[in-house]
Amino acid sequence: MFTNLIKASELNNIIPFENTVVLDCRFSLADSNWGRNEHKAGHIPKASYAHLDEDLSGEIIKGVTGRHPFPLIEDFAPKCGHWGIDANTQVVAYDQGHGGIAARLWFLLKWLGHEKVAVLDGGWQQWQKAGFPMTTAIHTPLKRTFIPYPNTSLLVGPELLEQNLEAATHLVVDARSAERYRGEHEPIDPIAGHIPNAISAPFLENMNDGTFLPKEALVKRFDNLLKDKMLDETIFYCGSGVTACHNLLALDYIGRKGAKLYPGSWSDWITDSNRPIAVTKLKS
Repeated sequence: MFTNLIKASELNNIIPFENTVVLDCRFSLADSNWGRNEHKAGHIPKASYAHLDEDLSGEIIKGVTGRHPFPLIEDFAPKCGHWGIDANTQVVAYDQGHGGIAARLWFLLKWLGHEKVAVLDGGWQQWQKAGFPMTTAIHTPLKRTFIPYPNTSLLVGPELLEQNLEAATHLVVDARSAERYRGEHEPIDPIAGHIPNAISAPFLENMNDGTFLPKEALVKRFDNLLKDKMLDETIFYCGSGVTACHNLLALDYIGRKGAKLYPGSWSDWITDSNRPIAVTKLKS
């Protein structure tokens, strides 16, 4: 059973198994059709396509939600069944390489009680680099019944973060790039900055040469970031609740569970003008 990361060679070994489901999560914020087009041009055998906006997110309500709100369980569970997922299924998600989109699917399934889900380390790039087969054939999965068992303790809303501004009972961690965290550069959302008191932990720093850092390096990274804070008192966020899941995946990979996600993230936080924002200037 694979529950966090899986190597390309390991995935190649289990693809023939009936209970293996592969989901292609390639996506670009700059072009929402890019991933689907890439899937049509070539994908891992047996892979179905999972679109970030259409499949892994719910309805956007302008001024109320962030850019990628969580899907409703009553919508997402049947979709999982359509992809061929049930309690016995080993799910493997992949994207173009960094794992930031695939980690969203990984977390959604973990949130709904499905443990047998992993992200392909290095994604499509690593699969191609290894020379494993690809196909353009459209896969028709065997439909199954997916029964969700949501773990609401994994999620927090903005209310807790507002309370935390003064109480500081939780450590808040921003997974966006350091430039976006500091408020120097904001290419996506209308307001730059970060949630006050949050620390910066860019998700791409979990990677090296296209794959995840070794476990010992990730242990050192998160020890330095989180200090002695308990994981159940640690909250991760990003721009819209997608790439923050990458940090949670990295933690799971080194055996650390229980940290929480703010699904709405920065794009949700800034929907309320009464919520404070912070910017950080580089020291001269």
